[in-house]
Amino acid sequence: MDQDEGLTSVDNIVTQFNTYEDFLDSQITTVDLYYLEDESLARQLVELGYRGTGEILKREDFEARKAAIEIARLAERTQKKTLTSAGKDLQDSFLKALAVREEDNRNGKVSSVIFIRDKNSYGQEVSGYIDYADRLKTEDFEVYFNGKKRLLPRPTDLSFYNWDSQIAVCNSSPNYQVIDDNPNGLLFKYKKDRKILNVDPKDHPGDNSTRMSIQTDLYTQAVIFDHISRRKT
Repeated sequence: MDQDEGLTSVDNIVTQFNTYEDFLDSQITTVDLYYLEDESLARQLVELGYRGTGEILKREDFEARKAAIEIARLAERTQKKTLTSAGKDLQDSFLKALAVREEDNRNGKVSSVIFIRDKNSYGQEVSGYIDYADRLKTEDFEVYFNGKKRLLPRPTDLSFYNWDSQIAVCNSSPNYQVIDDNPNGLLFKYKKDRKILNVDPKDHPGDNSTRMSIQTDLYTQAVIFDHISRRKT
């Protein structure tokens, strides 16, 4: 039996029985009880492998796998709860694009960088690059998916530029290192696999990366770069 088959067999047992004692009881026959006359002794013999009608499973393996399955179940339920885009009637293509990418950015399968150019609440034109996964962790996106606020670049994002005041700021994030000394423009190095994301529209975005321009009524310009990490874990 290979490892995957073994885990499947254990999972079947763990999900079928609430406790290890229930599993042991299922292995005890009426003949065992007749001769042993002691249920506790019968359980011990099954646990040691001397009695039983099926597979031998150690108590620690049963309890460890039971705990792992429960942790996975809770994590999945938590993940579903944290999808702030779930159940929203999204009309704009930009919000739909964010919703499609939300789960993968939360679980690390994809790392998206969002470029936005538009006017802020003071009428000033601003632009910048946003680490979507980082913002999801540090901010409640409910207000954006509900349409109560618009997502805009901030001075704390990967890059921020105010075209009126000519203030320019760059910041590395937990996911990306900003390379701002490139003569052809900004580059972002994804920290997990050290691949370079090139945001220059005239160049290819880089290995395992894509560039998508979004037609939206919310912004003057919106572009989403998606990077898939190929690093082996």
